[in-house]
Amino acid sequence: MATQTINGKAFEYSLLLEFFERLNKVTTVSITQNAPYATAKGHFESFDEKEQSTFRISASAAINFLVDIEPRLSNAINEKDILILEIVSDQEGQTGDVRDVLSIRSEQKWQIGISAKNNHRAVKHSRLSMNIDFGEKWLYHPCSKTYFETIKPVFDMLQEIKTKDRSTKWTTIENMHDVVYVPILEAFRAELLRLDKEHPNSVAENLVQYLIGTEDFYKVIKGKRKVEIQAYNIHGSLNLSFQKQKPKAKIQKLKLPSRLIEVVFKKDSKTTLLVSLDEGWQIAFRIHNASSRVEPSLKFDINLISAPHTLFTQHVLLDL
Repeated sequence: MATQTINGKAFEYSLLLEFFERLNKVTTVSITQNAPYATAKGHFESFDEKEQSTFRISASAAINFLVDIEPRLSNAINEKDILILEIVSDQEGQTGDVRDVLSIRSEQKWQIGISAKNNHRAVKHSRLSMNIDFGEKWLYHPCSKTYFETIKPVFDMLQEIKTKDRSTKWTTIENMHDVVYVPILEAFRAELLRLDKEHPNSVAENLVQYLIGTEDFYKVIKGKRKVEIQAYNIHGSLNLSFQKQKPKAKIQKLKLPSRLIEVVFKKDSKTTLLVSLDEGWQIAFRIHNASSRVEPSLKFDINLISAPHTLFTQHVLLDL
């Protein structure tokens, strides 16, 4: 398993652990000991004590802040109102829910979720291939026949290379960027613009919803000496008061875009498209081969370059 994944799972466990440590003194807390919990715990315990401590200090800084802005974490309405802590299966991310750690109060019909990131900020890793209709999957509007006809020669070529010799490396393809990446990105760009033109009121919004998730959540990014907390409060379910107890900071609702402004290649790049939308959203789509061997499939590393000024962001510096 890749180091990035192991670190990420260990950080998820740290957040759950710090939630429990911080809150079980003031309210009844229960941990769901499911398979994702066991996996995350195993990865956390694979680190030495010093590294475990670093994970926990980072998680603790985030949890202390979240407790201040989410009063329902600490407050129950009655004895049956148990705070349930749960690590979510990775399968959920496939269906548009990017949250990794959940805090649930069934009695209050309330929950908040955290997307945990360890030293990386990518919002999604999505694939393109002959069998993937990104329009249907991401935007709820199918791609055109023209799009598939345009990308077919490239993916057919890759399939042919793989069929001849499964061990062929990408580096053996001459001018790979020009013969593989650029034509695929140009087809993707043209199709995205076409879909937006045909469905002007939904493509921009659906694209961002696909990338950042369908549920409101906090993103907690563990850095070297700081933790960053972002609040994706699209539906207004974050930062609620508990009876008369108000949160210690106010989080605005986040505005989704309504239109695509432009889709262009990043300057001096043959691998990255920049997608600009209204309301201050900009997204980078960097295409790459997912493995060292040639296969008829490519992967996007998708990053949020800018978000609306209404995206609540808090930096907590750590004394490590």
